[in-house]
Amino acid sequence: MSRITLFLLLLFTSSLWSCQNKERAAHEEMLLLLQKTAKQYNHHQNKFASSAILAHYDSLYQHSTSEQDKIMLSASRAHALLMVGKEQEAVNLLHDAQLKLEAMGLGNKAFSILGPKLALAYLRLGERSNCVMHHSSETCIFPIRGTGIHTKQVGSQKAIELYQQLVAAHPANLTYRWLLNLSYMTLGEYQQVKNVSYYLPDLDVDTSTLVKPFRNIAKNLKLDINNMAGGSIAEDFDNDGYIDLVTSGWGLADEMHYFKNNGHGTFSDLSEKSGLKPLVGGLNMMQTDYNNDGYKDIFVTRGGWVEDEFGRQPNSLIKNNGDGTFTDVTTISGLLSFYPTQTATWNDFNNDGWLDVFIGNESRPGNSKFINPCEMYLNNQDGTFTNVTKEANVQLVAFVKGVTSGDYDNDGRQDIFISTMNGDRYLLKNTSIKGKTPIFKNVTASANLDKDKGHTFPTCFWDFDNDGWLDIVVCDYNFEAPLAHYAAAEAMKKPVKNAGIVYLYKNNRNGTFTNISEQVGLDKVAFAMGSNFGDIDNDGFLDMYLATGNPDYESLVPNKMFKNLGGQKFADVTTAARVGHLQKGHGVSFADMDNDGDQDIYTEMGGAYIGDAYQNSFFLNPGQNNNRWIYLDLVGVKANRSAIGSRIKVTFRENGIARSVYRDVNSGGSFGASPLRREIGIGQANVIDEIVIQWSGTNQKQVFRNIQPNQLLRIKEGEAKPEVIPLNKISFEAVKLPSLTQLK
Repeated sequence: MSRITLFLLLLFTSSLWSCQNKERAAHEEMLLLLQKTAKQYNHHQNKFASSAILAHYDSLYQHSTSEQDKIMLSASRAHALLMVGKEQEAVNLLHDAQLKLEAMGLGNKAFSILGPKLALAYLRLGERSNCVMHHSSETCIFPIRGTGIHTKQVGSQKAIELYQQLVAAHPANLTYRWLLNLSYMTLGEYQQVKNVSYYLPDLDVDTSTLVKPFRNIAKNLKLDINNMAGGSIAEDFDNDGYIDLVTSGWGLADEMHYFKNNGHGTFSDLSEKSGLKPLVGGLNMMQTDYNNDGYKDIFVTRGGWVEDEFGRQPNSLIKNNGDGTFTDVTTISGLLSFYPTQTATWNDFNNDGWLDVFIGNESRPGNSKFINPCEMYLNNQDGTFTNVTKEANVQLVAFVKGVTSGDYDNDGRQDIFISTMNGDRYLLKNTSIKGKTPIFKNVTASANLDKDKGHTFPTCFWDFDNDGWLDIVVCDYNFEAPLAHYAAAEAMKKPVKNAGIVYLYKNNRNGTFTNISEQVGLDKVAFAMGSNFGDIDNDGFLDMYLATGNPDYESLVPNKMFKNLGGQKFADVTTAARVGHLQKGHGVSFADMDNDGDQDIYTEMGGAYIGDAYQNSFFLNPGQNNNRWIYLDLVGVKANRSAIGSRIKVTFRENGIARSVYRDVNSGGSFGASPLRREIGIGQANVIDEIVIQWSGTNQKQVFRNIQPNQLLRIKEGEAKPEVIPLNKISFEAVKLPSLTQLK
């Protein structure tokens, strides 16, 4: 070895060692930041700090000298006990307060004040005793049946007694009516009360024959992490051909979890070994490949919903080292920020072949202390980023709850759509010149997207009708009562107009959009928080799964699945599919986890409080038919390595009729991440006539013809022939599953 070669080798080794040392130091710095943030977060003035709130009320109670004040404090203490999951203590406390008020001759007042709280406490006690402590595959799946029926029945029985009294006293209160019917259902007695005035009809009716039931096998595979609200990513993080899972929880004591798919029907929990476990918190997250090394990295968003200084939590850019470990590199990447957020979108906004990021932050307009503009960071191509928010004209100040990016006008540049809780939505058109700082123009009004007002939450760009133009989904989140109220109103055929519906804006191909929600059957109560899309039956049309809820314990409404009927209508197939989970749903990921040719669904469950934590769900698709499919793993060269933003067109003939299916490379909706590997259904086609890839950045096209279906192809930009990747089917047969008879 020559001296020059030796010198260069030593120089490279020294540089690599220095870089690794910087990254390790950055990782440790983030751990310290999260510890500091957690201490500040745990304060009774933070409405989500359950333990601190309980300690505060305990202190007030202990120092109170007035018996009447103590009685009134009992209601607040009881609610705080529910927030931390101590339902029996809450029940005991409320009973004691009720007895004391009755002894004071205030029996009627006692029930009006404490009755609703006691009914809810008993309902929660039933959930804790059965759904959490004795969890099964059918637990909390609406309509409740089979092994979902409560075996420990005291909680629901007592709740029924109290809700009967409450409904009698307040017949117009639909929340009480919904929860009463739900309580009967948990005991298997729903049909026995159909002739009673408070009965809500047809809650258990399955009007769809379009889908076969999914099965929740999370517990069997040890994927049923019990966390509060959080994010989910389904992705092949180690490039072995099998889809892995990463989850987060928004509590600053909730650890990240990394489950490696072993390829033989099991998963290994590598959370600690990978270095992800101590990176706590994060209401949402998504994958990226910020350094173009071919390994998917992770971006975590923190602080969403949390007001004042308690929401000022750092986001995290977590580097995938390619050896099964991850390192938080936020503090040396230029992405360190303390604005509250739960949403971001990664794309190549200046077409230079490297992924940039737009972050939708939460502001409270009118509150000068809570102004947190949205941010855009351009990739410097060296592991660092530059904040170009002002130059890009994206310094929007709003209570942003969802962002998505895509090329809605087919001009080769990635645009941005923004969903907010301020009543407005925003469409930002990218007018950039390649390689330069992108400049965005607000075209909301000219796109006809300024007509509908009201709070909205998750969103996505997608092509629901396969016309080659991206449409927009955004979900309504307006409510003035617990969500149970709106579910009951819909059951009574008296829905509150537009409450909790799914807005679908069809792309008119001329820069404008039209709201067709009612026309296609999406004007149904959902109140989605998490959402994503996939093709559950490989017919080539995208379906959607919505994870529903809000922090209120009375907001027990089922998650929803809508099947796309040929790009013309959507059918609510929730009951038939057995995916109507009643617990609070957040991150949603569609992915073929077992490589059997159909997409399964992983959902991060759990609410905003410690006491509302719940087990995650993994809904296994049984296989809906014998439709065919093609999976595509794109590798960019001039485009960003993971090919995000690239457009795929698959053309084939089905039953003698020519069809095309369009897909963009992305992780799906704004809350939950599906794999970047495109899993595309092609119906009954025997051969694919043509696959056209329009690569992000260059917008150059590659064409492949006469492709056989039912295989995974890796397509590298510029290479003439796709690589066939062996796709080994995984069997979950060894896992004990409920039979279809039991499910029915």
